[in-house]
Amino acid sequence: MYEPFDETAARVLLAVNPGDSIRTIAQHLHTPYETVRQAVNQLEDAGYLRYDDGLFVTDDRVRKAARALLATSVAVNPPSIEEAYVLPQFGDWPFAFTKVDAVYVWTQGGYQVGREPDDYPLFLAVREKDVDAWQRFFEQFGIPTGFERQPEESFEGPLQVVLNERSVLNPDHVEGYPVISRRETIEFMRKHYATFQSALAMLDRMYDDLDLDVSYRESERECS
Repeated sequence: MYEPFDETAARVLLAVNPGDSIRTIAQHLHTPYETVRQAVNQLEDAGYLRYDDGLFVTDDRVRKAARALLATSVAVNPPSIEEAYVLPQFGDWPFAFTKVDAVYVWTQGGYQVGREPDDYPLFLAVREKDVDAWQRFFEQFGIPTGFERQPEESFEGPLQVVLNERSVLNPDHVEGYPVISRRETIEFMRKHYATFQSALAMLDRMYDDLDLDVSYRESERECS
Protein backbone atom coordinates (compact mmCIF):
# COMPACT_ATOMS: atom_id res chain seq x y z
CA MET A 1 0.00 0.00 0.00
CA TYR A 2 2.99 2.35 0.42
CA GLU A 3 4.74 1.66 -2.88
CA PRO A 4 3.55 4.74 -4.81
CA PHE A 5 3.98 7.17 -1.94
CA ASP A 6 7.45 8.57 -2.66
CA GLU A 7 8.55 12.20 -2.95
CA THR A 8 7.33 12.51 -6.55
CA ALA A 9 3.92 11.17 -5.55
CA ALA A 10 3.82 13.59 -2.61
CA ARG A 11 4.51 16.53 -4.93
CA VAL A 12 1.79 15.40 -7.32
CA LEU A 13 -0.77 15.03 -4.53
CA LEU A 14 0.02 18.49 -3.22
CA ALA A 15 -0.06 20.11 -6.66
CA VAL A 16 -3.48 18.72 -7.66
CA ASN A 17 -6.32 21.20 -7.76
CA PRO A 18 -9.76 19.58 -8.20
CA GLY A 19 -10.32 18.78 -11.87
CA ASP A 20 -6.72 19.28 -13.00
CA SER A 21 -5.34 17.34 -15.94
CA ILE A 22 -1.98 15.56 -15.85
CA ARG A 23 -0.57 18.21 -18.17
CA THR A 24 -1.67 21.00 -15.82
CA ILE A 25 -0.04 19.28 -12.84
CA ALA A 26 3.17 18.76 -14.81
CA GLN A 27 3.17 22.45 -15.68
CA HIS A 28 2.66 23.48 -12.05
CA LEU A 29 5.49 21.20 -10.94
CA HIS A 30 7.74 22.03 -13.90
CA THR A 31 8.27 18.30 -14.21
CA PRO A 32 8.24 16.18 -17.39
CA TYR A 33 4.77 15.04 -18.37
CA GLU A 34 5.72 11.36 -18.46
CA THR A 35 7.11 11.49 -14.91
CA VAL A 36 3.86 12.96 -13.64
CA ARG A 37 1.74 10.56 -15.69
CA GLN A 38 3.45 7.54 -14.16
CA ALA A 39 3.02 8.93 -10.64
CA VAL A 40 -0.66 9.69 -11.30
CA ASN A 41 -1.26 6.16 -12.59
CA GLN A 42 0.30 4.66 -9.47
CA LEU A 43 -1.68 6.98 -7.20
CA GLU A 44 -4.91 6.10 -9.00
CA ASP A 45 -4.19 2.38 -8.70
CA ALA A 46 -3.54 2.84 -4.97
CA GLY A 47 -6.78 4.78 -4.51
CA TYR A 48 -5.17 8.11 -3.57
CA LEU A 49 -6.46 9.84 -6.73
CA ARG A 50 -9.60 9.40 -8.79
CA TYR A 51 -10.41 10.61 -12.27
CA ASP A 52 -13.79 12.22 -12.96
CA ASP A 53 -13.34 14.57 -15.93
CA GLY A 54 -10.18 15.65 -14.13
CA LEU A 55 -8.18 14.47 -11.13
CA PHE A 56 -9.30 14.63 -7.50
CA VAL A 57 -7.61 13.63 -4.23
CA THR A 58 -9.78 11.01 -2.55
CA ASP A 59 -9.00 11.98 1.05
CA ASP A 60 -7.53 15.25 2.32
CA ARG A 61 -5.62 13.30 4.99
CA VAL A 62 -3.46 11.98 2.17
CA ARG A 63 -2.48 15.56 1.25
CA LYS A 64 -1.54 16.25 4.87
CA ALA A 65 0.61 13.14 4.91
CA ALA A 66 2.26 14.20 1.65
CA ARG A 67 3.06 17.63 3.07
CA ALA A 68 4.50 16.07 6.21
CA LEU A 69 6.70 13.80 4.07
CA LEU A 70 8.14 16.73 2.14
CA ALA A 71 8.60 18.83 5.27
CA THR A 72 10.50 15.99 6.92
CA SER A 73 12.73 15.55 3.88
CA VAL A 74 13.79 19.20 4.11
CA ALA A 75 15.77 18.45 7.27
CA VAL A 76 17.96 16.13 5.21
CA ASN A 77 17.81 17.83 1.82
CA PRO A 78 16.87 21.55 1.90
CA PRO A 79 14.96 22.83 -1.14
CA SER A 80 16.98 24.24 -3.99
CA ILE A 81 16.13 27.59 -5.58
CA GLU A 82 14.30 25.82 -8.41
CA GLU A 83 12.33 23.75 -5.92
CA ALA A 84 11.49 26.87 -3.92
CA TYR A 85 9.61 28.26 -6.93
CA VAL A 86 7.42 25.15 -6.93
CA LEU A 87 6.96 24.99 -3.16
CA PRO A 88 4.15 27.59 -2.88
CA GLN A 89 2.06 25.42 -5.23
CA PHE A 90 1.74 23.01 -2.29
CA GLY A 91 -0.06 25.56 -0.12
CA ASP A 92 -3.83 25.75 0.19
CA TRP A 93 -4.15 29.49 -0.47
CA PRO A 94 -3.76 31.68 -3.55
CA PHE A 95 -0.53 33.55 -4.24
CA ALA A 96 1.23 35.36 -7.04
CA PHE A 97 4.87 36.08 -7.72
CA THR A 98 5.51 39.81 -7.50
CA LYS A 99 8.24 42.45 -7.77
CA VAL A 100 11.54 40.96 -9.01
CA ASP A 101 9.93 37.55 -9.40
CA ALA A 102 7.11 38.98 -11.50
CA VAL A 103 9.76 40.30 -13.88
CA TYR A 104 11.44 36.90 -13.83
CA VAL A 105 8.16 35.12 -14.64
CA TRP A 106 6.90 37.51 -17.33
CA THR A 107 10.29 37.38 -19.09
CA GLN A 108 10.02 33.57 -18.79
CA GLY A 109 13.25 33.39 -16.84
CA GLY A 110 15.07 35.68 -19.22
CA TYR A 111 15.80 38.46 -16.73
CA GLN A 112 17.26 37.92 -13.28
CA VAL A 113 18.70 40.67 -11.11
CA GLY A 114 19.62 41.49 -7.51
CA ARG A 115 19.96 37.95 -6.18
CA GLU A 116 22.73 35.45 -5.63
CA PRO A 117 22.62 31.68 -5.00
CA ASP A 118 23.60 32.23 -1.35
CA ASP A 119 21.13 35.12 -0.82
CA TYR A 120 17.90 34.46 -2.68
CA PRO A 121 14.60 36.05 -1.59
CA LEU A 122 11.33 35.04 -3.25
CA PHE A 123 8.66 37.73 -3.51
CA LEU A 124 5.07 36.53 -3.08
CA ALA A 125 1.82 38.48 -3.08
CA VAL A 126 -0.72 36.85 -0.74
CA ARG A 127 -4.09 37.76 0.71
CA GLU A 128 -4.03 39.55 4.06
CA LYS A 129 -6.23 36.90 5.63
CA ASP A 130 -3.80 34.14 4.59
CA VAL A 131 -0.56 35.68 5.90
CA ASP A 132 -0.40 33.65 9.11
CA ALA A 133 -1.13 30.43 7.22
CA TRP A 134 1.64 31.15 4.70
CA GLN A 135 4.11 31.90 7.47
CA ARG A 136 3.31 28.59 9.16
CA PHE A 137 3.54 26.83 5.80
CA PHE A 138 7.05 28.06 5.02
CA GLU A 139 8.14 27.46 8.61
CA GLN A 140 7.49 23.75 8.00
CA PHE A 141 10.13 23.86 5.28
CA GLY A 142 12.64 25.88 7.27
CA ILE A 143 12.24 29.01 5.12
CA PRO A 144 12.00 32.34 6.98
CA THR A 145 9.34 34.87 6.00
CA GLY A 146 8.98 38.62 6.44
CA PHE A 147 7.52 41.72 4.83
CA GLU A 148 10.89 43.19 3.86
CA ARG A 149 14.03 41.58 2.51
CA GLN A 150 16.24 40.58 5.44
CA PRO A 151 20.08 40.63 5.49
CA GLU A 152 21.46 37.20 4.66
CA GLU A 153 23.34 37.01 7.96
CA SER A 154 20.04 37.18 9.89
CA PHE A 155 19.02 33.61 8.99
CA GLU A 156 20.48 30.29 7.91
CA GLY A 157 20.36 29.09 4.34
CA PRO A 158 20.04 31.04 1.11
CA LEU A 159 16.24 31.27 0.88
CA GLN A 160 13.77 33.69 2.37
CA VAL A 161 10.21 34.62 1.37
CA VAL A 162 9.14 38.27 1.30
CA LEU A 163 5.36 38.53 1.61
CA ASN A 164 3.32 41.32 0.02
CA GLU A 165 -0.12 41.58 1.67
CA ARG A 166 -3.17 42.34 -0.46
CA SER A 167 -6.89 42.52 0.25
CA VAL A 168 -7.69 40.70 -3.00
CA LEU A 169 -5.58 38.65 -5.36
CA ASN A 170 -6.35 37.79 -9.00
CA PRO A 171 -3.18 36.30 -10.45
CA ASP A 172 -2.39 35.71 -14.08
CA HIS A 173 -0.54 32.53 -15.06
CA VAL A 174 2.60 32.25 -17.15
CA GLU A 175 4.04 28.80 -17.85
CA GLY A 176 2.40 27.42 -14.71
CA TYR A 177 3.46 30.27 -12.41
CA PRO A 178 0.82 32.49 -10.75
CA VAL A 179 2.00 36.09 -11.15
CA ILE A 180 0.72 39.64 -10.74
CA SER A 181 -0.61 41.24 -13.91
CA ARG A 182 1.71 42.30 -16.69
CA ARG A 183 0.50 45.88 -16.32
CA GLU A 184 1.45 45.98 -12.63
CA THR A 185 4.77 44.31 -13.40
CA ILE A 186 5.59 46.96 -15.99
CA GLU A 187 4.64 49.71 -13.53
CA PHE A 188 7.09 48.18 -11.03
CA MET A 189 9.79 48.05 -13.70
CA ARG A 190 9.25 51.70 -14.62
CA LYS A 191 9.59 52.74 -10.96
CA HIS A 192 13.01 51.05 -11.01
CA TYR A 193 13.85 52.01 -14.55
CA ALA A 194 17.63 51.93 -14.24
CA THR A 195 17.48 48.31 -13.13
CA PHE A 196 14.84 47.09 -15.55
CA GLN A 197 15.34 49.08 -18.77
CA SER A 198 16.70 46.03 -20.59
CA ALA A 199 13.88 43.87 -19.17
CA LEU A 200 11.32 46.32 -20.53
CA ALA A 201 12.95 46.02 -23.94
CA MET A 202 12.83 42.23 -23.57
CA LEU A 203 9.08 42.29 -22.82
CA ASP A 204 8.50 44.58 -25.81
CA ARG A 205 10.13 41.96 -28.04
CA MET A 206 8.36 39.00 -26.42
CA TYR A 207 4.75 40.21 -26.53
CA ASP A 208 3.31 41.40 -29.83
CA ASP A 209 0.46 43.32 -28.19
CA LEU A 210 2.83 45.63 -26.29
CA ASP A 211 4.07 48.93 -27.66
CA LEU A 212 6.54 50.07 -25.03
CA ASP A 213 8.69 53.16 -25.27
CA VAL A 214 11.62 52.03 -23.14
CA SER A 215 13.87 55.00 -23.84
CA TYR A 216 12.75 57.03 -20.84
CA ARG A 217 11.14 56.40 -17.49
CA GLU A 218 8.14 58.73 -17.70
CA SER A 219 6.59 57.13 -20.79
CA GLU A 220 2.83 57.57 -20.72
CA ARG A 221 2.05 54.69 -23.08
CA GLU A 222 -0.58 52.29 -21.80
CA CYS A 223 0.09 48.57 -21.68
CA SER A 224 -2.24 45.80 -20.58
